[in-house]
Amino acid sequence: MSSRNPNTPTVQVLERVFAILDMLAAHADPLPLKEISERTGLHPSTTHRILNDLVVGRLVDRPHAGSYRLGMRLLELGNLVKARLDVREAAMGPMRELHKLTHQPVNLSMRQGDEIVYVERTYSERSGMQVVRAVGGRAPLHLTSVGKLFLAQDDPQRVRAYATRTGLAGHTRNSITELGRLERELNQVRKTGVARDDEELELGVRCMAAGIFDDQRQLVAGLSVSAPTDRLEEGWLEKLRATAARISTALGYRAG
Repeated sequence: MSSRNPNTPTVQVLERVFAILDMLAAHADPLPLKEISERTGLHPSTTHRILNDLVVGRLVDRPHAGSYRLGMRLLELGNLVKARLDVREAAMGPMRELHKLTHQPVNLSMRQGDEIVYVERTYSERSGMQVVRAVGGRAPLHLTSVGKLFLAQDDPQRVRAYATRTGLAGHTRNSITELGRLERELNQVRKTGVARDDEELELGVRCMAAGIFDDQRQLVAGLSVSAPTDRLEEGWLEKLRATAARISTALGYRAG
């Protein structure tokens, strides 16, 4: 039986190309041919031929004679990949898995101005809860768990401006309608990385949410679990965090 590593290219020249690109990626400054050859273990003539072809394909640049660095075409290709990364597409599989664990609605939401928009939901009729916020529905930031994640990213001036614009109108007796209380809540969100809605949008419904971040470490969406007040389990919290982190990783996020 073959013991070939399944992660090793079957075409030798591609294995060598990957080795050279990885070497260049590990160094901010251009590297001379001799150093690339030594570090990759490739013969100088082989290294030179491969680098010449990579320069032709713009995958490698030659800023000075005999020195090389990663090329601009990699940036162009990377931007295409990033543009095609769809948050919803990345989230659907993990959301379904989280729903199987909780048997409660799992929601994917994004910010649009002073509201969050529900862009996807996984749920079953057996959950015993009819949440009126359907996909495409909207809700004020300060009344929702995901909305609080986004507000927690804003500086104090922007939070105050939001409060002035919206008047912090409430929907239930539990709604946060006072700026000082909202600011205290947002401080807690910043500390824990998790936000909650305790019957603030709808009586009888509680939510917990964790953020989804892109490759620029920007909050782009929030993942939340909704449940009847007496069914929301604290034990779901770590799974929710892990699921949001998994989606973030699929979008190119890397913890610093």
